[in-house]
Amino acid sequence: MKTKYSYDNKANLIADINNHLKSYEGFIQFSHRPINKEIDIFYDGKEIQIEDEKGFIYEAHFYNGKKSISIRQINEHWLVSTTDISKSKVDEKDIEKYISDIEGFDYRIKMAQIWKETNDDLCCNMEVMKLQKVVFVGFEKGEER
Repeated sequence: MKTKYSYDNKANLIADINNHLKSYEGFIQFSHRPINKEIDIFYDGKEIQIEDEKGFIYEAHFYNGKKSISIRQINEHWLVSTTDISKSKVDEKDIEKYISDIEGFDYRIKMAQIWKETNDDLCCNMEVMKLQKVVFVGFEKGEER
């Protein structure tokens, strides 16, 4: 379901994002400023091109229709987690849509909950559904507010 790896160099992370995620949509959040619709959000075919800045990358999420990639700053490293949505049993009831408060950005952010049947010793070892992960699965055009 997932692959995890990490970076300890911001320039290498940015280079890999720019070189390998061109067909993805998503967003990036830097530590020193709010998200800017023009340079931090990639949707409607806008090619991902991130510039190195003075702050660190706090988090980022990308999706290409099959894979969801999340990047999160943890201490001096960036943890990158890839989830292949096409191998997970995710349907519409598992997707939550959130309205962004970014000025002029009228898209909803879609996040999918990935559940798995797991034996639970607190439930007489019966199989119960347990939340495994919540991942970014793109944007959806919103309605006028």
